Amino acid sequence: MPANSHFLYISTVLIWGSSWFAVKLQLGEVDEAASLVYRFALAAVLLLIFCLITRRSLRFTASQHLFIALQGIFLFASNYLVIYWATHLLSSGLIAVAFSTIIFMNITGAAIAFKQKLQLRVLGGATIGLAGIVLIFWPEFESFDVHSPAATGLGLALLGTLLASIGNLFSARNQRHGIPVVQTNAWGMGYGALVMCIYALLAGTEFSFDTSLVYTGSLLYLVVFASILAFGGYLTLLGRIGADRAAYAMVLFPVVALAISTAFEGYQWTLLAVIGLSLVMFGNVMVLRIPNQT
Repeated sequence: MPANSHFLYISTVLIWGSSWFAVKLQLGEVDEAASLVYRFALAAVLLLIFCLITRRSLRFTASQHLFIALQGIFLFASNYLVIYWATHLLSSGLIAVAFSTIIFMNITGAAIAFKQKLQLRVLGGATIGLAGIVLIFWPEFESFDVHSPAATGLGLALLGTLLASIGNLFSARNQRHGIPVVQTNAWGMGYGALVMCIYALLAGTEFSFDTSLVYTGSLLYLVVFASILAFGGYLTLLGRIGADRAAYAMVLFPVVALAISTAFEGYQWTLLAVIGLSLVMFGNVMVLRIPNQT
């Protein structure tokens, strides 16, 4: 993998790994749907301005806009709303574990949609990484009650992950058809914000705003870093190295979230957690050393 792709990969992991904490700070006074409208509408505006300044073409055919809109609906709207709902019912650790299963969904989806050959070493590396994640969060699994509201939360987290995976595949499809990542994200986030706004209006959502430093600061972080920079980097990677290996970044997000939890929430490391982290890193090396095949 080229050096600049390594940089994109590491940056994406660090930004999105820390974004779980930022999402937590968004919950509370402002409705989740309203927060998502603010986030992706502002990100879309900033990206569109950037495209105009850098003279990037924003003109696409009706068919291209349709597939850009589908990417936006799945990747910048519906999946986040469902994940936000799950956040009320599950700990961030279990949500991170559930979301890391996107690599399996991406591998399977790419095989079905693009006729890509399933690579056994990629699948093996992902399995090892996910086993490590389970060990890291084993105490949460031990206390998980299938009859509790957390079961609904886990189902929502997995549904949100599936929606995100579908969005990944639409992005891969758009790149295969020569639609640039930056312009796709600009329009896609705009479409996502529009769909989320329609949903919020139909649901009777109040568009309130929290002017506190915590809410506005986390919102700006999610707009600039998690939405504009990380999505741009991740979707570029997706086009370069494939949906399966790019999605392995999702397996590493919980590790970054765990480090943040250690620093700010007093997370206590255990032997299982150390072994789990080692397995995640080993699986990561297995996946990233495989040459891209289509």
